[in-house]
Amino acid sequence: MNYRTAIVTTLAEIGEAAWSELLARQAEANPFLSYAFLHALHESGCASADTGWQPNYLVLWQGETLAAALPLYLKMHSYGEYVFDWAWADAYRQHGLEYYPKLLSAIPFTPVSGTRLLARDGQARAALLAFLQAQQQAADVSSCHILFPPESEARQLEEAGYLMRSGVQFHWLNPGYTDFEQFLATLEHKKRKNIRAERRKVREAGVTMRQVRGTEATDADWKLFHRCYSNTYAEHRSSPYLSLDFFRRLGASMPQNILLVIAEREERAIAASLVIHTADTLYGRYWGALEHVPCLHFETAYYQPLEFCIANGIATFEGGAQGEHKMARGFLPQKTWSAHWLAHPAFADAVQRFLERERGGIDAYLDELNEHSPFRA
Repeated sequence: MNYRTAIVTTLAEIGEAAWSELLARQAEANPFLSYAFLHALHESGCASADTGWQPNYLVLWQGETLAAALPLYLKMHSYGEYVFDWAWADAYRQHGLEYYPKLLSAIPFTPVSGTRLLARDGQARAALLAFLQAQQQAADVSSCHILFPPESEARQLEEAGYLMRSGVQFHWLNPGYTDFEQFLATLEHKKRKNIRAERRKVREAGVTMRQVRGTEATDADWKLFHRCYSNTYAEHRSSPYLSLDFFRRLGASMPQNILLVIAEREERAIAASLVIHTADTLYGRYWGALEHVPCLHFETAYYQPLEFCIANGIATFEGGAQGEHKMARGFLPQKTWSAHWLAHPAFADAVQRFLERERGGIDAYLDELNEHSPFRA
């Protein structure tokens, strides 16, 4: 079948209606793939050519219908990806080769699994993958990376010649708890005791918690959240990826998917977290504080969202990147995937050998984690 192909640098060239209609056909879509989220990243300048995230979306049209699309960026660095390839870049540099620019299919600053090859059907998906392979060969880039696809999509990419890489995240699963105490009762005694102690420390510090739905959040709430978020980056001698403009756009365009948790003491806000959710999944995203209170991070970013999940029948809480400490709070390890193509044959061979060794380590790590479940036998 003949498709009209294009590379677009803004979602406005596609249009919200066409993008949303295509996304609605995907089995493993999520709010981070939505027009609202991606457009907010681009229009706020957070993911743009100026920040090293140049949008180069691949699209296939069938007449006036959007048949397939791939979120794709020309990257000038490896920040904000959560699948680390700094060692690969260093190896290129040591051999006098340029690793950047590279092509990257991912949701900027967002280590959440979801479909990347958006397509109306299998034929369009195959055509989109062929378009990607032609583009990566034609472009002056070192490599192409597809981060956090679902396993079925990762296997399709592997069959197309991409190198597979696996990682680990931690997710909390809700079998239908009626309240937080019922969840605690399923944990080992020590884990249960520690959680109660952590929550008690926050209460004894005089901190109260407030949950604010996105539909109720005010501009003052967004200013407060961004101040907390930026302050925590500053305390770690780093710069935040996301701006107040981005968060305001998010609050205006997808409020139904947002929950803010605000911590207050003596009628003054001191910390906040922001999570994104659907009817069945909650995604832990961003947090920050203006002053230190022991265990406040756990209360604001974990326990309050867990209570929200239980109260609203949300089945899964994806805790984001890294964090073995999440297991002590009821989260369990889950494997994630990424796919990689390198133009230089010798480096492709070297990376393939590295990934084979790493894969064995990841599998052993998962086995070890699963032997230390936080739940009672």
